[in-house]
Amino acid sequence: MKGIKIFTYVISVIFIISLSSWCYGEVELDIAPMEKIEQDALYYTIQGFVGDWWNGSDLYPDPCGWTPIQGVSCDLFNGFWYVTVLNIGPIHDNSLSCAKNLEFRSQLFEFKYLKSLSFFKCFQSQHKHQVTIPDRNWEKLASSMESLEFRSNSGLIGKVPSCFGVLKNLKSLVLLENGLTGEVPQDIGNLIKLKRLVLSGNYFTGHIPNIFSGLKELLIFDLSRNSFYGTLPLSLGNLTSLLKLDLSHNYLEGNLIKEISYLKNLTLLDLRSNRFCGGLTLSLQDMYSLEEMVLSNNAIGGNIMTLKWEKLHNLIILDLSNIGLIGGIPESLSKLKKLRFLGLSDNNLIGNLSPKLSTLDTLNALYVSGNNLSGELNFSMDFYTKMGTHFGALNNPNLCYKVGVMSTSAVPYGVKPCHHEIKLLESNSRTKQLNGYVNKTSHYIASLGFLSYAPNGFWWIFLQEIWIMCLV
Repeated sequence: MKGIKIFTYVISVIFIISLSSWCYGEVELDIAPMEKIEQDALYYTIQGFVGDWWNGSDLYPDPCGWTPIQGVSCDLFNGFWYVTVLNIGPIHDNSLSCAKNLEFRSQLFEFKYLKSLSFFKCFQSQHKHQVTIPDRNWEKLASSMESLEFRSNSGLIGKVPSCFGVLKNLKSLVLLENGLTGEVPQDIGNLIKLKRLVLSGNYFTGHIPNIFSGLKELLIFDLSRNSFYGTLPLSLGNLTSLLKLDLSHNYLEGNLIKEISYLKNLTLLDLRSNRFCGGLTLSLQDMYSLEEMVLSNNAIGGNIMTLKWEKLHNLIILDLSNIGLIGGIPESLSKLKKLRFLGLSDNNLIGNLSPKLSTLDTLNALYVSGNNLSGELNFSMDFYTKMGTHFGALNNPNLCYKVGVMSTSAVPYGVKPCHHEIKLLESNSRTKQLNGYVNKTSHYIASLGFLSYAPNGFWWIFLQEIWIMCLV
């Protein structure tokens, strides 16, 4: 018993000493000093973006201490605080707001350990005080910089500096929704550690350069919403780690290159709203990992039956609207058990719409409007109720829905009912049947020699009616 008490006492002492050391360490961390050159660099840099009125006077004991600046993060190196993250702009409610007349100051490039630099809604003057990205001194950040982002800066204009290519450790380069122009610098191909390259929503032009052979680690590649033209570079096939490829809303043309099938890990392929042609390349069906394939609003053409769609068993979204497809809608689409969205509108598709599509439990949007589909829609009431307004089949002149299957509230918009045509068909069939009886009857009665001289007489008509009644 005495031994247990001694053991408990020892453990308690060790715990108290450990706790005291931990607390003391925390205090030491909080009051760690910041080199004056680092602090001055931070203050001058921030003043360049928010105005000289800001001097950090309310910070204690320094920008990385107990009252840090929102958007600034620091780490300890050799017992001193150094800035590692600098986010400029209204990212948070209490972030510092950018001034209208702002500037990049040279002190920005004096941070020794800066890993991440971003600007969000900071350069907003589209006519006055427009700003360009500095084209010098980036090499000073080359050893530490891993992420560089400019987002939603409409007043940021000019070209992308070619010296970005010296940022050899850069993993993320995001230039999203700015006013940038010109072509993509060739030097971007030197950033072999890139995992994310986003240049979306600018005014970039020219060909997509054939510079991507070395970007083996790239996961996200987004050049959407620009003015790129020409054909796809073959080096896209070297981006074997790529997960998302978005080249939508440009002026790209030519065939869908077979090298695109080398991207075996790709989950998103978005090529909508371009000028691609040449049909659906067979290599598309080998992209087994695809979850979203969006090719709408192109001039691709070709027969939709060309591909074995069942191979793309991971597809969740498939949009082939307005690309000039011909042929019938393949039943193999009904084997895509994860499919949620199927867009086939505004093509030249023919034939019936397979009721097997209703067996897709996950499907919640089906659009086949603007084709030449025909026949009856043989879906259940449950299917129409489930789809609601997300089922579109209008502008198919020979397509109709079966009356009596659904309530009027679930009738597919723009599709006519089939019952009038069915009744007319039955009526025509009945008429033909009776005419057949009449013809047979006439021949039979005539063969008996009755009233052959007066075929339109009263007795002749009377006998015909009696004979028909007997046959019916």
